[in-house]
Amino acid sequence: MLKKRLLITILLFPMVSICQNNDSFISQFMHLSQEQLYDTGNYYFNKSIYDTAIVCYTLLTNSTVKDTDYELWEKLIIAQNKIAIIHYNMCDYRRAYELWMRTLFLCETHDHVSYTSKVYPNIGNIYYRFKNYDMAKSYFLKGLDSHQDSTNIVLILNNICASELENEKLDSAFFYLNKSLQISKRHNDVYSYYMLNNLAALYTKYKEYDSAKYYFHLALDEATKNSQLVSIAQNLSDLGKFFFEIKQMDSAIYYLNLSNNVAEKNKVLGILAENYLTLSQIEEFKGKVTDAFEFFKKYSRLKDSVYNIEIIGEFNQLQHIHEISKVNQQIERLALEKKINERTIQYQKLLWYITLSILIFVSCVLLFIFFQKKRLDKAYKVLVEKNLEIMGFQQKNLSENDSEKYKKSSLTYNMQDELLNRILILMENDSIIYDTEFTLDKLAELVQSNPTYVSQTINNALQKNFRSFLNNYRIREAQRLFSEPDAMRYTIETIALRVGFKSRSAFRDVFKEITGVSPNFYIKSIQKQQL
Repeated sequence: MLKKRLLITILLFPMVSICQNNDSFISQFMHLSQEQLYDTGNYYFNKSIYDTAIVCYTLLTNSTVKDTDYELWEKLIIAQNKIAIIHYNMCDYRRAYELWMRTLFLCETHDHVSYTSKVYPNIGNIYYRFKNYDMAKSYFLKGLDSHQDSTNIVLILNNICASELENEKLDSAFFYLNKSLQISKRHNDVYSYYMLNNLAALYTKYKEYDSAKYYFHLALDEATKNSQLVSIAQNLSDLGKFFFEIKQMDSAIYYLNLSNNVAEKNKVLGILAENYLTLSQIEEFKGKVTDAFEFFKKYSRLKDSVYNIEIIGEFNQLQHIHEISKVNQQIERLALEKKINERTIQYQKLLWYITLSILIFVSCVLLFIFFQKKRLDKAYKVLVEKNLEIMGFQQKNLSENDSEKYKKSSLTYNMQDELLNRILILMENDSIIYDTEFTLDKLAELVQSNPTYVSQTINNALQKNFRSFLNNYRIREAQRLFSEPDAMRYTIETIALRVGFKSRSAFRDVFKEITGVSPNFYIKSIQKQQL
């Protein structure tokens, strides 16, 4: 049985910040059954009321589910996939990627492998956003190989076409686009917007600009007719880039500004960042260096928040963890099969040696080996039991110590959740945490609580002490400073002081403990990536 106890306020931030301090909002859904949570979440998801949908889905995914409840696991997997879609639409790509990797793991663990055909293309979209088109294509192809719904196949084929266009593989892009057109004709031109937009992009690559402009406008009409706001913003952005390419600057600026209006209203930060970059290039082409620089600054700020290097690193780490978990499962299955085979062979050998009793010498040797193995197994069993006994004793002592430490505390679960939320907001947004004199007492003062409650909340909710909790934020800030273009101007001692460490040696030890590498090694790795 899978037991999950995640704090709702952590999972919902920032999607439901409007109801962070409103326990009654969440509590009105907590009485619903798992089936009702799923149906209610779907209702609000389809109505695009995402804050309420994510509350229902989160309560469902945090509930206890029996391993044998196949249908409920399927609903939980679908709910988690939709939470990831909501985060993706809000440009929270790190959270979306993490949830989709979890969904893949659940699909593989609970025999819902067929649903991975819906998850793979979603992961491909994230890599596409980060311009890793080869990786995006590999995930699109995985989704294509396992997908049964021909209408969704049309969309996946268009995604592959878009990836190939970005890689300048025009023949391959045309192949996948033509394949999607053939399937789409059988379904009343389903997903026609994507095909029209890709067709326009393909004509642009071939420098057939009249045809490209014609299909861009057809795609815009299709997106507008179906009220696809994100698609409208993307299409207007593509039109702006198209007119910039053919040096019609006024038209380019016009469509980019229209795209910005739609993107800002719907918080499509990725498109907004690309538009600012194109506007910067236009102003530079016109010789307006100051205006170009202002647009480039806006682009840089959005790029750092949406597409920063830490997120890419986390993608790689999550991908690595997922692959390791798959390998471990395979190893466990192989080990079990090997153990069964070994036992079968042992019994066969034993039977064989008994039958061939005339080979007394061989039989004696085999008996000796058999008894030796039994003694070793017995010794190993005793050793394991002793280790388990010691571990149980230690765990018991640790549990008793924690219980004794906070036995007199009056901190309730609701108070702890609210206090944790205030702590996390402060740690994310207040630079005072990088003060070398920042202490637990200071944190308690800032979140309007007492040190005991703050310490208990961090220990219970995050399984960390205050110093470890604080160091994680300081090292993350140090990594960000090391990644800045002008980072070489500062020494390691300077960075250490800026993030709150009093000495280089203390900073080095904590940095290596958290990241696994020394500051010098990390800096050299960043420099290699920037070359």
